[in-house]
Parts: sequence; C-alpha cells; structure tokens
Amino acid sequence: MRSDVKYFNCEITDGIATVSLDRPERKNPLSFDSYAELRDWFRDLHYDDDVKSVIFAPNGGNFSSGGDVHEIIGPLTKMNMKELMRFTRMTGDLVKAMIGCGKPIIAAVDGVCAGAGAIIAMASDLRVATPEAKTAFLFNRVGLAGCDMGACAILPRIIGQGRAAELLYLGRAMTADEGLAWGFFNRVVPQAKLMDEAGDIAARIASGPNFANMMTKTMLAQEWSMSLDQAIEAEAQAQAICMQGQDFHRAYHAFVAKEKPVFEGD
Repeated sequence: MRSDVKYFNCEITDGIATVSLDRPERKNPLSFDSYAELRDWFRDLHYDDDVKSVIFAPNGGNFSSGGDVHEIIGPLTKMNMKELMRFTRMTGDLVKAMIGCGKPIIAAVDGVCAGAGAIIAMASDLRVATPEAKTAFLFNRVGLAGCDMGACAILPRIIGQGRAAELLYLGRAMTADEGLAWGFFNRVVPQAKLMDEAGDIAARIASGPNFANMMTKTMLAQEWSMSLDQAIEAEAQAQAICMQGQDFHRAYHAFVAKEKPVFEGD
C-alpha cells in the first residue's frame, strides 16, 4: 500500500494505516487534489492485504474544515453543469471508496469536523471524539442542499431521521456529548487519549480475522438495500464462505486447547 502520498499524511505500522489531512494552519481543508488522492488511495486499499484497519486522524487539533473556500468553492461558482457533476461525483466516489475498501475505518475526531470533513467521519465505521469536537453538516449555510456525498442516506441510519434532518436543515454543529448520546460517536475521550483510544480499537481489529472483518463491512453496506429475507440469505452465504477459512479452524483449535487464537486473515 502506498504511503508516499502527496496531498495527505499516511503512515502504516503493524497493519494499521493512519491518515490525516495536512493543512493544520487552515484546519485541514480538502482540495480538488486531496479529494482525488484520498479516493484513489481508498480504492487501492481494497486490494492490499497488509493493511488491516485505518485511523483517519486529526492534525493540529482539528479533523477537517471541509472543502477549501478559495480552492474549491470559489472555482465551483465558475463551472458549468458538466464540470459541477464531475466534481460532485468525484466527492461521492470518495465515500464509495471508503465504504468499499474492505477495511474498518476509525475516525478520531477533534476540534472542527465540518462539511466534507463531517462526511468523512460519517463514512467511517467507528468514531471516537474529544469533548472539543464540533461536527457540522453545514452545506445549507453555503446555499446548498444537505444531500451531499450520501448524507441523506447514511446519517439517518446512524442517528435517526429527525436528528439528521435537524443537522442538515440547520447546518448547526453537533457537540461531542450530543454525538455520543445520538450514536454518532462510539465514545468520547480526553484529547490526550484520543489517538491511544483509536489506536487500541484499530489494533484489536487488526489482530482479528481480517477476511471475516472485510465480509462484515461488506454486508453492513450491502444489506441497506436488501429485504430481510435477502439479507438473511446473503449472510448465510457470507458465513458459509468464512467457515471455509483457516481463521475459523484456528479459532476452534485454540478454543479446544484453551489458548487465544492467532488470526492470519485467511
């Protein structure tokens, strides 16, 4: 997996990829280039067996302020419809790539988490925050609809329709305490412990049955559009596939021997 990226930070250690945006002096806004590079990186991640989990981290006390006003929003006001559609499809493709990458993603949210930054947190599998985290889906505050990058599909599934509607219509910030109570954040920890907490979750996932984890992530996404009967059948097939894997056999033999299983992801 490439760690020599140009428009964001990436470090890979012990099967955990830690990525973050790299413009802390401006609260880590996204640019056209960072959008595209993140999209391509997450797409490639699907085919990399060395990375087991991902932490999307803050930088300089903030997660991301979203699309850069001068480098993205300004140019967008001068584009025609075809160019605008190319851009909005590209940003949506980042969310698709995150969901389809096959690796659990933990968002470690601190400070400002707004616009596309909030979407990145939303598209992650798990979210850990500090009390200072302020998460805002503020699209309507710049004259746009709240239906951006899958927000109207994904956010209600996490926090409920009414709460999602409030955030998307008002564009107001969700506090860390609200996010925890509403189920957006899995936990809130002091700022000094944020990366340790995210790292602990990522390490626990990385030491687990990685093929099975990939299957879980796939089914969590695919079952949104299935009936209950279809979902149960799809899970029957997925679980039968996992039962053919060596990690299943390792777990059984470890249990019999009263040992902790060591998974290898096959």
